[in-house]
Amino acid sequence: LGDEKETVVLYARASTKKQADAGNLDRQMERLRQYARENGFTVRAEFTDVASGLNQKRRGLANVLKLAEQGEYKKLIIEYPDRLARFGYSYIERHLRYCGVEIMAIAEKEPEDAHSELIRDLLAIVTSFSARLYGARGGKKVRQGFRELMAGVARDGEAEKEESD
Repeated sequence: LGDEKETVVLYARASTKKQADAGNLDRQMERLRQYARENGFTVRAEFTDVASGLNQKRRGLANVLKLAEQGEYKKLIIEYPDRLARFGYSYIERHLRYCGVEIMAIAEKEPEDAHSELIRDLLAIVTSFSARLYGARGGKKVRQGFRELMAGVARDGEAEKEESD
């Protein structure tokens, strides 16, 4: 019983189809497989997603969570924490810990393109919130608010000009 291999799940994610097509996802998964082999783990399943770390509708991640809830494995092996989630990592980690699963991030340093990926994700957040804000208020209210903002800026500019004269 003591020499039983520990069961793990491997999870890899690429942000874009372009990254996946360039082999990033395959190389990431191969590094995870190699780590599992070198450490004597039994791989229960492998899951991948091609989606932003902000996307909450990822089939691979959903399967990772489902198997954890069913007690099917003890460790989740990922390359970097942001492969699992860009934001909300601690919530996923807490849920997995509750299910008896430990997350193992095997890489020491983020890749260089992680910076550009973070910028894309931040732009996606701004775009999403902007769309919700403008969609909720309707075009008429947005235009009205913009006019009020511009009028305020113009007033401030005139006041500054008068003070300097």
